[in-house]
Amino acid sequence: MDWLQLAESLISSPWLYLVLIGISVLDAFLPVVPSEPVIVLAGVYAALGETNLALVVASVTLGVFLGDMFPYLVGRLFGPRLLKRLPEGTKRRTAHDWVARQLEARGGFFLVSTRFLPLRFLPTLSAGLVRYPIVTYMGYTAVAALAWSSYRTLAGYVGGSLFQDNELLAIGVGIGLALMLSGLIEIVHRIRARRASTIEAT
Repeated sequence: MDWLQLAESLISSPWLYLVLIGISVLDAFLPVVPSEPVIVLAGVYAALGETNLALVVASVTLGVFLGDMFPYLVGRLFGPRLLKRLPEGTKRRTAHDWVARQLEARGGFFLVSTRFLPLRFLPTLSAGLVRYPIVTYMGYTAVAALAWSSYRTLAGYVGGSLFQDNELLAIGVGIGLALMLSGLIEIVHRIRARRASTIEAT
């Protein structure tokens, strides 16, 4: 399905907000679903007066929250079965164990910051596997969802505001800003992860 084309065809329709919710839910555990360009597109058109900025952010936030709850609940409900598929010594088990340590040491910061990284379903799934407190998880997930949705939407909004006379350029600039910010966040996260690993090793 061409989600970008679908969103653009519904840009002046209330159905757009349902599309934003749906694609944000799927993106949380299906990375092949391209939610970012669609969200940026909605942000661009908010600057052009075609969509409602607050509703775009609210729709994406709801979708992200629901999507991040799905892997958590799967991990919580089927933890023992899933852990059997992660035998000791495998890369997947090593990754899970590292995530579990991060959740124990700095749960809130870790859950919020990893929302901005690729393969973000791994921390949410692992949170369920280790039975991270659900109320606490929901609180941090709501904060992460709002922060991620706002930054993606505002990247498009800035592009749309700067280049109101050229929609294609506005969309390109919005997507470029979103990618640049994502790259910076990932670099910072990797630096912090290396420092944390160094501290753990000493």
